[in-house]
Amino acid sequence: MSLTTRPAATCAVIGAGPVGLAAAAHLLERGITPVVLEAGPSAGAAVGQWGHVRLFSPWRFDIDTAARRLLESAGWAEPDADGLPTGAELIGRYLEPLSAALGSHVRYGTRVTGVSRVDADKTHTIGREGRSYLLRTVSNGEWSDVVADAVIDASGVWGRPNPLGAHGLPAAGETADAPWQAGPLPDVLGADRARFAGKRTLVVGAGHSAANTLIVLAELAETEPGTVITWAVRGQSAAKVYGGGTADALPARGTIGTRLKGLVESGAIELVTSFTISGFDTAADGSVTVTGRTGSLAVAIEADNVAAATGFRPDLELLREVRLDLDATVEAPAKLAPLIDPNFHSCGTVPPHGEADLAHPDEGFYIAGVKSYGRAPTFLLATGYEQVRSIAAALAGDREAADAVELELPETGVCSSSRALDATSIADAAESGGCCGTTAAADDAGCGTSADSGCGTEQPEPVAVGPRGLATGVLHGRAGERVELPQLKSGCCG
Repeated sequence: MSLTTRPAATCAVIGAGPVGLAAAAHLLERGITPVVLEAGPSAGAAVGQWGHVRLFSPWRFDIDTAARRLLESAGWAEPDADGLPTGAELIGRYLEPLSAALGSHVRYGTRVTGVSRVDADKTHTIGREGRSYLLRTVSNGEWSDVVADAVIDASGVWGRPNPLGAHGLPAAGETADAPWQAGPLPDVLGADRARFAGKRTLVVGAGHSAANTLIVLAELAETEPGTVITWAVRGQSAAKVYGGGTADALPARGTIGTRLKGLVESGAIELVTSFTISGFDTAADGSVTVTGRTGSLAVAIEADNVAAATGFRPDLELLREVRLDLDATVEAPAKLAPLIDPNFHSCGTVPPHGEADLAHPDEGFYIAGVKSYGRAPTFLLATGYEQVRSIAAALAGDREAADAVELELPETGVCSSSRALDATSIADAAESGGCCGTTAAADDAGCGTSADSGCGTEQPEPVAVGPRGLATGVLHGRAGERVELPQLKSGCCG
């Protein structure tokens, strides 16, 4: 019998980030037994990797309603609704207490390697409907199976970064273990300070991850001579990263863009636009020459570190035996994709959507949280919380509650939903990974992408203003030659 008519008794949840734990809380309220399977050693393991980063959404948007009720029953003291937590504070003041309240429903150190229907691979059709799900797990080197009536995959996208190279593929010389690879959100002012102080850093990306890293690097440069910052984006303009400023309903989010724009205009950060990367040449000392093009110009950027803030993509390998209905472009559920596809829509808000938009051909299986957005960059935690509330209602047989989805997200103050976006703006929007773009990410919100770049030419030259008169390490030239232009200036966006 289909789960659409028979309520689920058990549900496996993959991932113990904010959305996964919220799912468990909603399932418990609905009388469904959850089992949360987390590969990491503790709640919000992925969040811990960017624990130094402060979210731009306040606590009021970061706490799920069912999770709040469960925590309050255990005597939890809620943080100030207007406060802005760091990732570490999100763990310590919310996720760890929530995990404790869920108790034995959460299993840590348990990685899910595959999901299927019991006794039925993907090709098996007759008698498929109504079968339970089997999740193959590995813990301490040993595998075991978990069986449940339904599955919510909230495992996120952290650890699956988009490549730096053009074409969606790694460039020549691009390897994950290269000495210059600094990750998307390095702790520049903390644990990683020595790595960046007095060094040349290239930040690649057009989302809030890139913006955050650029801002802290500029702060480091104020006290550490020789610290050079270069920022490369694929689009013709960085206008979308600057965002809506004072028009943003989240002041901290608007401030990020305003500060970044000022740093670029002052020359503290050198901006290279329309940049596509073709190769990495690693030197013996661990530094790298990044080669590529800006239009018809050949460009080479010398750097000691490269912060790859180009976003993430979902791991679909563990779902190969599940029948999915995914959009061919953004790899999100087919009904959700048109609402979030960065080719056409790059607002920080999204129309309300729930179980009906997230369902797949295999009934009772759902992808929720940032992983449900596939490669799209506009996810906010509040979106994931409403997703799992609706899913839990559907699994309990409450169709009315499942369909009554409500979602109110803060406006970004800048948005484009036009199909007239030019090709580079589209590529730039797709590149945006957002700050904390993971299952554990609270704020993977894409700035609006606008076809109006704010520039006065259709083919603007790259902005390359040398910070504080230092050698920038950026070389520009025609194809086949390299010419150093240490003080190249442009009237576009600078």
